[in-house]
Amino acid sequence: MSIDWITVVAQIANFLVLVWLLKRFLYRPILDGIDAREAEITRRMSEARKAQEKAQAAEAGYRKQQARLLADQDAMIEQALSATENERDTLLAAARAKLEQEQKEWHKHLERERHKFTAQLQRAGEETLLELTRKALHDLADDTLEEAIVRHVSKQLQVIAGELSHAAGDSTEAVASTRDALPEAARLRMQAEVEKLLPGMTLRFATDPQQAPGLILRVGGAQVAWTIDSYTDEFDALLDERTSARVSGRMQNDNG
Repeated sequence: MSIDWITVVAQIANFLVLVWLLKRFLYRPILDGIDAREAEITRRMSEARKAQEKAQAAEAGYRKQQARLLADQDAMIEQALSATENERDTLLAAARAKLEQEQKEWHKHLERERHKFTAQLQRAGEETLLELTRKALHDLADDTLEEAIVRHVSKQLQVIAGELSHAAGDSTEAVASTRDALPEAARLRMQAEVEKLLPGMTLRFATDPQQAPGLILRVGGAQVAWTIDSYTDEFDALLDERTSARVSGRMQNDNG
């Protein structure tokens, strides 16, 4: 069997032409399409990755902003609570101060009322004591209070006559002051005692409605008093002590 080399060469040439044609018009477009598709896929994957990175960045920013908002909210809540506590403390302090002031004013009011009541009671007690003394002297000794005071003064003058004479200095007048005018007999007795104990001294009698019952003798710059104040002072002190105890007990009961 002989080989037809012309036919073989022609077939080889046809095959090469076919391969070139396939490469030129078939495989190249397919490869270019595949390359383009791969490039598109790569581009889209890159865009997707960028979009994912943006989403993650946005999520991180959102979380950061949310955390900041929560921190600000906590700070605002804490500030509001602090302001509320300060306002509460201020109101409590104001209420406490007002209550203390009202208590002080109430105590002052009670103290004024106590003094007022005590003064009224003292005046009534003094007048009652004076009247009872007058009545007792009259009923028991057929005597007056003024005459009894003059007799008492006469005895006391004997003790302090030297001091009064020294205090008189150049003065030659003595003044005997009483709330009510002395009876004539009492005046004469008082005048006689002064002339005897303080020679050269003239005695003048005066009245003072505001003066306590009794007698006040003024000689020069000296003044000696014999009034019922000493007795009423003891009465006032005892009355004040008992009234204070009662008021204190009442205030403790009110506070309790």
